[in-house]
Amino acid sequence: MIYTLISLLLGVTYLVLAVAIHEFAHAFAADRLGDPTARVAGRLTLNPLAHIDPIGTVVLPLTLILLSGGTFAFGWGKPTPFDPYNLQKPRRDTGIISLAGPLSNILLAVIVSIAIRFLPYTISVFLVPFILTNVALAVFNLIPVGPLDGQKILFGLLPRDLAYEYQVIMNRYGTLILLLLILPISGSSPISAIMNPIISFIARILLH
Repeated sequence: MIYTLISLLLGVTYLVLAVAIHEFAHAFAADRLGDPTARVAGRLTLNPLAHIDPIGTVVLPLTLILLSGGTFAFGWGKPTPFDPYNLQKPRRDTGIISLAGPLSNILLAVIVSIAIRFLPYTISVFLVPFILTNVALAVFNLIPVGPLDGQKILFGLLPRDLAYEYQVIMNRYGTLILLLLILPISGSSPISAIMNPIISFIARILLH
């Protein structure tokens, strides 16, 4: 019971920290590209309290961890605001801002994976889940359906006409598609089938 409670608390703590890094990276990239919206809103900070969405960062992950027996969870932070009209190249820069979040989580996972090689086992064993949390958050957000970062990244990469057609589809159906991917089918969810092999591959590289 105590072990389960500690695992739950660590899981949520790691997710909160990963989300804070992720959203800060969005705000930092937007600010560097000329849009002060996130900075003015107080989001250019590593303080997790500025980025927590009570439902997406705490309640939902805890519920999913409990329901899945600790095998599955996902969540989100408070979306970082930005104004594309402040950007020199709105479509390209939107893609860069969106990429900054997942990239920051991968970078953090790499840094921690290097650090644990020099730490005692009793410490490093607690940091492995933090690496996996950051990798999972990055992979989840790179799925190219709205409203995830991957959708905006793909929008920035596609040819202009195709990009706007894609944007229209995602505005209408992106959230529905994401919900269908998340809903469990026969005990598992389609999104798990997509994510798990990628997460496992990255984790093997980082923790080898």
